[in-house]
Amino acid sequence: MVATPIGNMEDITYRAVRVLGSVDVIACEDTRHTMQLLSHYGIKKRLIACHAHNEKESAKGILELLDSGMNVAYCSDAGTPGVSDPGARLVEYIRASARHRIIPVPGASAVITLVSAAGNIGKSFTFEGFLSPKKGRRTARLEALFASGSAFVIYESPFRILKTLEDIRSVSPHCRIVAGRELTKAFEEILAGCVDDVIAMLKAKDKIKGEFAVIVVPEVNDDNTEEDQDS
Repeated sequence: MVATPIGNMEDITYRAVRVLGSVDVIACEDTRHTMQLLSHYGIKKRLIACHAHNEKESAKGILELLDSGMNVAYCSDAGTPGVSDPGARLVEYIRASARHRIIPVPGASAVITLVSAAGNIGKSFTFEGFLSPKKGRRTARLEALFASGSAFVIYESPFRILKTLEDIRSVSPHCRIVAGRELTKAFEEILAGCVDDVIAMLKAKDKIKGEFAVIVVPEVNDDNTEEDQDS
């Protein structure tokens, strides 16, 4: 399971490049996307598609390749497989066979990238990934996340980011937001402030482009990185 760049092509480990260059087959979320990465590093390999819509069926074929003695790498389009990306079902299927090792090759992840540049968000956070596109379910889940009292991280598209932030404001109007857009890419931008400020910054743009990772810090979470004074 090979983590790949989330934007900048240089954000890949030496180990990942070596593994991709040494395996017999690379299974990937989108063969066209992975081909661009491989071409950048001068790697030529057989590619097979394994994405959200065919992962279960593709896993059977990958197991057959492994049983035949081949080494297979898997990578999603960007970041770490299985983190709001395909890969988890493949891992479960191969592990259930009890015949082959699952080896993680760590690397880039949008959630960790944003957390590293967010400042104080508390002792812990919940990674939620993408919220439901349905407003009722989205709002109910936001209420539950805020009730936990901890910061949480979501992913969102440029088409729904304003609606999602407005839903967040309706649940907690004084929360703090750190929103990363186009992380590690040429037009990377990190917007931080209260939810009203971030909404205003986005509305001021002619057009909102790029995928978002968003950290939401409840207003009760101001100073919870400090150890209890009584301990």
